[in-house]
Amino acid sequence: MERTVTVSHSGSFAHVLQTFAISLLVSFLGTLVGAIVVPPSMITLFVVAEVVMLIAAVVIRIRGRNIGYGFLYAFTAISGVTLYPVIEAYGSMLGANVVSGAFLATAVIFGGLALYAHRSKRDFSFLGGFLFAGTIGLVLMSLISLFVSFGSVMNLVWSLIGILIFSGWVLYDVAQYRDGVGAEEVPLAALNIYLDFINLFLYILRFLASIAGVNRD
Repeated sequence: MERTVTVSHSGSFAHVLQTFAISLLVSFLGTLVGAIVVPPSMITLFVVAEVVMLIAAVVIRIRGRNIGYGFLYAFTAISGVTLYPVIEAYGSMLGANVVSGAFLATAVIFGGLALYAHRSKRDFSFLGGFLFAGTIGLVLMSLISLFVSFGSVMNLVWSLIGILIFSGWVLYDVAQYRDGVGAEEVPLAALNIYLDFINLFLYILRFLASIAGVNRD
């Protein structure tokens, strides 16, 4: 997902965080829908829709436009639906308490990094190239894992790299948005932070699964 460098300040950082919080709530509701309403056979359709919307968001941004709130909340709802089978799988392997603990750990790590990036006023823009390259590497690893089964050590290393990369994205994005963004850029800023949080959560789950000696792949 492309990140934005902000130049105007009509949308406060508090507004970005508020929109991000609403996005998490919408995603949670989507997860409930995935658990109660959506049959397993239809999950693939939601995954395809999620990928298409991500690509569309990138294309929209490349064309110099911004996504709207409707797009943001539709995406996070669909994301919630696709998260349900992943969370269910980890829950069956690790237990519901461990999954809940992983979410709490994600919130603590995310909150600590966001607070540091906001209060320190440090410039983390130098991380951009490295984080982008690292994210591409993670995507390639995910594609390779569809055809090759990784061992526990490789999964542990993979999960640690993922945690580091998305922790870096939290620092980078919060530093970009801490002085505010253009009002029309708030949904995209919230989407970027949402993706940071969710991916950090998923890699923490992968890390715990690797420690426990279980493998989803």
